[in-house]
Amino acid sequence: MISATATAIARPASRVLLTTAQRTRRILIPSASFSSSSAAPSRKLILYSKPGCCLCDGLKEKLQAAFLLAGPDSLHDVDLQVRDITSNPEWERAYQYEIPVLAKVLADGSEEALPRLSPRLGVELIQKKLAAVLQ
Repeated sequence: MISATATAIARPASRVLLTTAQRTRRILIPSASFSSSSAAPSRKLILYSKPGCCLCDGLKEKLQAAFLLAGPDSLHDVDLQVRDITSNPEWERAYQYEIPVLAKVLADGSEEALPRLSPRLGVELIQKKLAAVLQ
């Protein structure tokens, strides 16, 4: 009986993840990439976080692992900047209740906040989602 309940619960969760992924693709249209040079990465992300935030630390660990993965969705050329919101009053006001916030830097230098990545996502799926957003 317990396994039947677990299966019933797992199926809707899978559908929710698919729906979220589909929404992400529709909402986040890839932007023009930065002009490439050997010194600067062509794709940039910013992670807004603060010390002692377990969600932030968990996402940092998964991002680091995703950046190490090879393959067609490789993130080897992505520059990840981690910003401590407690060091800037403007960031703290904007993100104090939302962290961790992951944003991509657009070609014009502006930022676009990305949908929150579930802490339950595997590293490979995080890599694929970020690669799709950064194309």
